[in-house]
Amino acid sequence: MSATPYDQQIEDLLKLYRTQREEAAETRRRINETTATATAPRQAVKVTVSAQGEVTAVEFPTAAYRRMAAKEFADVLLTTIQQARAQAFEEAGAVVSAQLPPGVAVADLLQGRLDPDAILPVDPEMPDHVRDYLDHGFRAGSHG
Repeated sequence: MSATPYDQQIEDLLKLYRTQREEAAETRRRINETTATATAPRQAVKVTVSAQGEVTAVEFPTAAYRRMAAKEFADVLLTTIQQARAQAFEEAGAVVSAQLPPGVAVADLLQGRLDPDAILPVDPEMPDHVRDYLDHGFRAGSHG
């Protein structure tokens, strides 16, 4: 079987596709590693949040929280969590801002609900004759 003029183009397209899948997986990894930390006034509480918005750490750098009324402390804690979450989403959004294809929601990506296979499946959709060509090569009489 001899090579056709399209063989190199097809190989180049498949190589590009594989590269895009690898980049998508790397982007997902970077997002999953993204965290942000916010500290309340008077260092009453320090909160770390993942890119998915999950609280991963709560610290009390000083004893300032002990002098707060329960309602005040609850408000400070919630505000600090919201600040950390907003910062984590912003940082994760910066990771993907230029790489998202149309129709992909950043929120789904940031919440960890988007699988790279949803954007770039292992076996891309293509017409049957193209799939047949990739699987078996050009065969006389098979076109048309």
